[in-house]
Amino acid sequence: MIHVENLRKEFKKTIKEPGLKGSVKGLFHPKSEMIAAVDDISFHVPKGEILGFIGPNGAGKSTVIKMLTGILTPTSGSCTINGKNPTADRKKYVKEIGVVFGQRTQLWWDLPLRETYGVLKEIYEVSDKDFKKKMAFLNEVLELDDFIGSPVRTLSLGQRMRADIAASLLHSPKVLFLDEPTIGLDVVVKNNIRNAIMEINRTEKTTVILTTHDISDIELLCSRIVMVDKGKKVYDGSLDALKSKYGIMRELDFVPEEGDGFSADEFCKGVSLKGEDFKLENQNGKYKVRFNSEKMAVKDMLTYMLSKTDAKDITIRDADIEEIIRRLYKEGVDDIG
Repeated sequence: MIHVENLRKEFKKTIKEPGLKGSVKGLFHPKSEMIAAVDDISFHVPKGEILGFIGPNGAGKSTVIKMLTGILTPTSGSCTINGKNPTADRKKYVKEIGVVFGQRTQLWWDLPLRETYGVLKEIYEVSDKDFKKKMAFLNEVLELDDFIGSPVRTLSLGQRMRADIAASLLHSPKVLFLDEPTIGLDVVVKNNIRNAIMEINRTEKTTVILTTHDISDIELLCSRIVMVDKGKKVYDGSLDALKSKYGIMRELDFVPEEGDGFSADEFCKGVSLKGEDFKLENQNGKYKVRFNSEKMAVKDMLTYMLSKTDAKDITIRDADIEEIIRRLYKEGVDDIG
């Protein structure tokens, strides 16, 4: 469905020398350099997949999405979606995609939501029969009935996000781009949005590219992620493979028995791990030990802990995906496919 090959996007950046002299010089003899916001990125997404497209701020995610949606033209490389070039075939292409940006809306602010959908029906040339069928499905999945008669400006953030997702799906797009669809929402609304995305993907076979900073979105919706950093792809593969390769951190939780003389300082002194490989936290008498299990085996850490305290409520946890991704960002790993 989506084929991205050696995609690159360069921008011209003006170089300003310091001080007043530099400012004056810049007016008459400006200097500039080309900056690669996206540098030779390739990936492919089959029909019906939900792909997590992630990376830190400034990594190049938004630039890639803008090229995929036809807003920006690549400096070099190519991208085709359902056989169409997003910029060369723009008029035909926009009828096959839906786009939702978490901080922006495509809805008319003062129109009742129902009328907004009527306008979009005409814009996308959706037949009366298809529109009625699609609205029935969207009402069921996104629960729009409670506010479909209200002006958009009166909707809560959660209601507006559901309304935006519905608007992006009215014309049955082949591909749906979701940029931070759960940002700023409470837990219940986030869960409703995620369930709706999964149901839409299941029933419509819509291919979804999801950009998000919410780790829960990734874990619940995506079996595969593409991660970019500093304009380059640093990971493309499954969450399971990511956890298997980089999930080396473990967490040991325990509560010392009262009066056994447990000392956090003494505990730390006896551990050879340093820096990010070891951390001890005290949360109201419950201790959390995060440690690198490649450098100190789980059984060795457990034996050591039991030699220092008669602990109770002992729990050992694997690293969560947030910790793994944080380590990936810092290390800047190569592709592992």
